[in-house]
Amino acid sequence: MNILAIESSCDDTAAAVVQDGRTVLSSCVSSQIEMHNLYGGVVPEIASRKHVEAVTALAGRALAEAGLAPGGLDAVAVTYAPGLIGAVLVGVNFAKGAALSLGLPLIPVHHVRGHIAANYLTHPDLEPPFVCLCVSGGTTAIVDVRSYTEMSVLGGTRDDAAGECFDKVARVLGLGYPGGPPMDKLAQGGDADRYGLPVAHVAGAPLDMSFSGLKTASLNLIHNAQQKGEALDLPSFAASFGRAVSDSLVPRAVAAALERSYGRLAVAGGVAANSRIRSDLQAACAARSIRLFLPQLRYCGDNAAMIGCQGYYEYQAGHTAGLDLNAYATRDISLG
Repeated sequence: MNILAIESSCDDTAAAVVQDGRTVLSSCVSSQIEMHNLYGGVVPEIASRKHVEAVTALAGRALAEAGLAPGGLDAVAVTYAPGLIGAVLVGVNFAKGAALSLGLPLIPVHHVRGHIAANYLTHPDLEPPFVCLCVSGGTTAIVDVRSYTEMSVLGGTRDDAAGECFDKVARVLGLGYPGGPPMDKLAQGGDADRYGLPVAHVAGAPLDMSFSGLKTASLNLIHNAQQKGEALDLPSFAASFGRAVSDSLVPRAVAAALERSYGRLAVAGGVAANSRIRSDLQAACAARSIRLFLPQLRYCGDNAAMIGCQGYYEYQAGHTAGLDLNAYATRDISLG
């Protein structure tokens, strides 16, 4: 089954062709990072307009690289939630038009479910059930993946997402957007014990997290140093920040995996590319005999291959949509 997949939930336009859920025939991404970097973050209206400009040609490129004509497709899958509503609408409307014109089934895919499915592309032997730590610019959640389409949130952030904190702190440091990669690079060789940054705990909810305090403490530290004319040890600050984020994520993800007794923990989303978090997860899982699944770096960020992968399993479960499919800025992962 060949699925044309479209992803446009934020600032990357992506199109891919995925065969039978696990074989990527093509994966194309048109990045807007250079433009949004001028503003220190994503400007929703600009993102939507750029998606409109890019999506048609990108879908054609994905077909060409897959060696397929439109007649060789069996379905169209698209991210319909969550995300920047204008951006998501562009992908949904294109996918509806493509499905209608080609007479193909339309498959709606939850963006975070897609990130989870990126692990299937890296690890062909991975099957549910397992626990997945989902960390990106807009999502921080620990998900119980009971089957390919049955999922529920075990815990998550009460305020800011981990990726958002990386972006905000990096912007204040002048490192550009997105903040995760330059913060990770800056942290190499730094002393993670140099600056004491807070790790929050939510009373009565051991698997929940909070990152607003970490963000505020980090920004205050930077601003106070600037006001006093003092130089921060930037590599050590970045390393200390990365450690604080990891110390919030890793113990809770491991605790959830032990609680569910699946023996498998996966990680998904853009922040899954962070070297400190990956290293800490590997050490923690090895110490507790939990098998860890990490997606390839190319599948950590937003891409359409992951949408095509999850779309296959949604289709197998009978989850298709009509031309009345709408886009949603927020959507519970358990609802699909």
